[in-house]
Amino acid sequence: MLETDVTIATMGHLGDGVSAAAPGEPALFIPFTLPGERVRVKSYGDGRAELQALIEGSPDRVEPPCRHFTRCGGCALQHWAEAPYADWKRAQVEQALASRGIEAEIAPMAVARAHSRRRASFAVTRAGKGTVLGYYGRASHTIIPVEECPLIVPEIEHAFALLGQLMEPGLSRKGRASILVTATQTGLDVAVTGGKTPLDLPLRELLGALAAKGDFARLTWDGDMVAERRVPVIDLSGFKVTLPPGGFLQATKEGEQALVARVTRHVQGAKSVADLFAGCGTFSAALARASSVHAVEGDAPAMKALERALNEQGPLQRARKLTTEIRDLFRRPLLPVELNRFDAVVFDPPRAGAKAQAEEIARSKVQTVVAVSCNPATFARDARSLIDGGYRLDIVEPVDQFLWSPHIELVACFSKG
Repeated sequence: MLETDVTIATMGHLGDGVSAAAPGEPALFIPFTLPGERVRVKSYGDGRAELQALIEGSPDRVEPPCRHFTRCGGCALQHWAEAPYADWKRAQVEQALASRGIEAEIAPMAVARAHSRRRASFAVTRAGKGTVLGYYGRASHTIIPVEECPLIVPEIEHAFALLGQLMEPGLSRKGRASILVTATQTGLDVAVTGGKTPLDLPLRELLGALAAKGDFARLTWDGDMVAERRVPVIDLSGFKVTLPPGGFLQATKEGEQALVARVTRHVQGAKSVADLFAGCGTFSAALARASSVHAVEGDAPAMKALERALNEQGPLQRARKLTTEIRDLFRRPLLPVELNRFDAVVFDPPRAGAKAQAEEIARSKVQTVVAVSCNPATFARDARSLIDGGYRLDIVEPVDQFLWSPHIELVACFSKG
């Protein structure tokens, strides 16, 4: 390993500072540095380097709000001031589009705030007679214990100690487990994977007692329901939807509202809308107030949760016709003959994007297409398919749900002809 002094030229797409390199010399990627800074680093010889000392700092450097920052692997950019951080995130979308030869209007980013994440996943392992609960370190399998987290809502943060207690009887001596915690309207929904199985009666009773102590709405253990004091309920534009164990949910309530507002604005006036990769109905619930909606999703529990909410609350919510379909859109995308009956299509795929479905939409006659994405790279790929099929990309609107990370969401509107 070699120590050297370098100047940071720019930021990489993962939030690492990238050193200015002489011709023929490789650039170094250095976490926790900022453009314009002069730093001393330890190089590992493969393009990676570790910050050793800050020689000349950037005026955009700020004090990180969390004492676990740089050790915990959850955040990459707490040390950067808000304005340049937001500009950089917006630029990630612009660069992804440019890589596919796409120019578009990119709106200012809707910013995230601290203590807004309503869902978090923690790692836990044995430590003596107790447990260590936290996040994995950066590029590491080491669990960094955390006592605070400025990302998550207070309800989850306050449960740290009890979540550790929950795992003490339920974790083997050398085992590791994952705990997914979601803050719902009726309490915390806790889903454990990797704990002791099968659960015998004494352990099940003990886990149930600990869930009662924490007043958890629900506790599931490797898919097995251990306790359900209350049904975990989320509010989707007025519909009270029961969240399936491990079901998808937008990371923050504010981010969800920002996405929904943009999607509904872009399809305003459409009499019929297809909502593809619909999940539990994040967009369907809002769209159904003004349009007939057909929601399509491959996750059967999520679709059934929306169906139940629709059957129970549809008339009360004054929803227009909303139909559902369980279908794997990666293997069986909707074809143009199916799509052409809709005035608008909304699609919100996972990070892998919707390559096959975008190609079918590109061959359709649908007038308005709205894409929601959490990955600018796969969005740009799918956008290229739509543009090549005759669509115009009208606007891209970034939304930050993943504060202090390189991840960003967006809403984009396309029109035919």
